[in-house]
Amino acid sequence: MTETTREISAQDGPKKAVLYRMVMDQHICPFGLKSRDLLKREGYDVEDHHLTTREETDAFKEKHGVKTTPQTWINGQRVGGHDELRRFFGKEVEADKQDQTTYQPVIAIFATAALMALAFSWAAFDTIFTVRAAEWFISISMCILAIQKLQDLKAFQNQFLGYDLLAQRYVRYAFFYPFAEVTAGILMVAGALTWIASPLALFIGTFGAVSVFKAVYIDKRELKCACVGGDSNVPLGFISLTENLMMIAMGLWMLL
Repeated sequence: MTETTREISAQDGPKKAVLYRMVMDQHICPFGLKSRDLLKREGYDVEDHHLTTREETDAFKEKHGVKTTPQTWINGQRVGGHDELRRFFGKEVEADKQDQTTYQPVIAIFATAALMALAFSWAAFDTIFTVRAAEWFISISMCILAIQKLQDLKAFQNQFLGYDLLAQRYVRYAFFYPFAEVTAGILMVAGALTWIASPLALFIGTFGAVSVFKAVYIDKRELKCACVGGDSNVPLGFISLTENLMMIAMGLWMLL
């Protein structure tokens, strides 16, 4: 807690805050709404001021010597924007976590895929305990992961080229990879055209597993994984290796 925070917190009296935020016909600042919500959740009575035009907003910034809105005052002392307000209340700030690694995207994808697979199994067989549920889990995971990559192909390629051995030799493979993954995943969901789906899954899964194993466990490199798309903060390692091994297992299972 900063000295200013201690000073503000130590003041007696009701918990009052003054908030200035942009509320225009064509734009309502989301951080202004978040600031108001945070203040209310912390028990503050909020005096909410709307900046309704660009001219009014610019004049406000110039008057108070600030570069952004919203701006919050508590007990007469300026706390600052939304990030500063979160810090004031001792909460995490996204900007502070920008370069931190996280498994959250992978957990969200695999958890959703698992629940979808169980739902498909229930709809088709009136039970979640089926082999098809396991097959659907892997194939749906492949589809969702491919979607993540296809959202920004260039960003995916840039990150993928950092460790994939085949892509480093044949750069166009980095473009081909997500299309192969989603094709194999869709065919596996349908249980159709195994002669296409299985070789595709085996091919990309094998090269992927070898590349990840070499980069992480042999070369000991600390890299970000392109498995959930470019510019992710998911560390390359066990999760990435598992994803590729799942594709290999699914490819072999469908052939057998």
